[in-house]
Amino acid sequence: MLRLFSCLLLFTLLFNNSSVQADTMEDFAEAATLQRSITNDLETLGVKKGELASFAEYRLNSDVNRFHSQLKDLMNKKHQNKELLMPLVSGYLAQLKKVNDYYWEQRKQLGINSGQADDADIMMQLSTLEGRRDVIYSARYAALEWAGKLGVEVGDETERLTTTLMRRGNRFSSMARFTQEKLKEATKELSKAGEKATDAQRTLVAQLTKRLAQTSASLSLVIDLLDDSDKDTSALKKALLSASGEITQDVLNVKVVKGLADGWLDSLSTLLIEHGPDALFKLFVFISILFATYLLSKGVGKMVRVVVGHSKMRLSRLLVEFIVSLSRKIVLVIGALVALSQLGIQMGALLAGFGVVGVIIGFALQDTLANFASGLMILIYRPYDVGDLISTGGVTGVVSHMSLVSTIVKTLDNQRLIIPNNRIWCDTINNRTIEGRRRVDMTFGIGYSENIEKAEAIFEEIILAHPLVLEHPEPMVKVHQLGESSVDFVVRPWVKPDDYWPVYWDVTRAVKVRFDEEGIVIPFPQRDVHIYKTTQIKDEGAV
Repeated sequence: MLRLFSCLLLFTLLFNNSSVQADTMEDFAEAATLQRSITNDLETLGVKKGELASFAEYRLNSDVNRFHSQLKDLMNKKHQNKELLMPLVSGYLAQLKKVNDYYWEQRKQLGINSGQADDADIMMQLSTLEGRRDVIYSARYAALEWAGKLGVEVGDETERLTTTLMRRGNRFSSMARFTQEKLKEATKELSKAGEKATDAQRTLVAQLTKRLAQTSASLSLVIDLLDDSDKDTSALKKALLSASGEITQDVLNVKVVKGLADGWLDSLSTLLIEHGPDALFKLFVFISILFATYLLSKGVGKMVRVVVGHSKMRLSRLLVEFIVSLSRKIVLVIGALVALSQLGIQMGALLAGFGVVGVIIGFALQDTLANFASGLMILIYRPYDVGDLISTGGVTGVVSHMSLVSTIVKTLDNQRLIIPNNRIWCDTINNRTIEGRRRVDMTFGIGYSENIEKAEAIFEEIILAHPLVLEHPEPMVKVHQLGESSVDFVVRPWVKPDDYWPVYWDVTRAVKVRFDEEGIVIPFPQRDVHIYKTTQIKDEGAV
């Protein structure tokens, strides 16, 4: 039994090994086929022109990337077949050299054309071409590592590649600084032009920005490759940080930080020596203008309040506060713009930025703007003012404060409510104060057996004797209706709005007291209940 199990296990291992070998051979065959395709593309690359040349380059780059990935997978396998891998890696290195030579010839041709055409376009083409060469150099570095793992002596070749990468990194560092300076100049010119800026100026800024990004990417790739070779790249990292402004983990080392700190301190000291006095004077002028503007705004606000307060137009309290606040803010805004101009800030760009920010804030604060618009409508039509007794939005109270966003109402039981203006404007507004007088509606009833003329005389006497009742319009005392159990009178004196409830309560009390003195009965609903007794007569025939 044990022998049978051993035979089965050996057969399984042999089968799996043969299957793995078959899969590996297929991968090698596919890689070899792809490498031959790259060789064919390289032979025809220099012959084709125009669009065909662009297509050939695209196909070559695609095949190189695919072959690199396949070769990487083969190198990472647990069991490597060095006999099959070495020709692939060696051939790959030779192919990468030919691709690099092709790109170098193109670079020389672009250098020859420099000065004969648009230099900005040529520099963009050079930057794009260097990005393609970055891929080739990265692939060569990886291929040399693979060759070293396979036992090939690549020390000299690796050293030459490292030297080339150092020269390349120094060139990219200089190019990044050069492009950065050109970008600053172009941006400054574009800012000066403002609305008169041309399409050529905008295009130049966009091209320089793209060139700086591509150069920074190339420099970052060179730094990564040199770091793998244990080379000192602190100077290159400093240049990369200065050009791109991106702080990465690789950049943060002692030498780079020290170099950057020394450079910043030197720049700061130079700035303070050359421009310090001028900057301090501008700052002093800026603060002085702001302080003077603040004092002027307070004076303008007081003056406007006096002028508006003595106006014969009888403006509402809200309108008065709005005019005063607006006048102060206009002075403050003008003063702030004048102060900022002393610092050399371009007002056109600043105002354009405020416009964009205003649109964003408008979308974010739609409900608040609706309240603001309703406040403007209340400001224009003046349905109420501070001190008025109003009923709106299910609330009754005296208006204590108004703004363009909300209205504060103090209810009759002394609660303080803040109501959005949009809710007030979209609802019915009942202003009980604006007319200057109110009618007090009261109803009293007497019995059907009482003297109507006597009751009328009592009502009139009580109303005319009250000091808070107005003489005009004249009070009204009339028989209103004949109710189920009483003859109802309506008593309607006119009073000032603030005297409404005192008169209502005083008259009601006085009527009850006088009716009691005169013996006049105020009927109230009553019900008579009659109980009838019935005698139950039993059926004589019942048992």
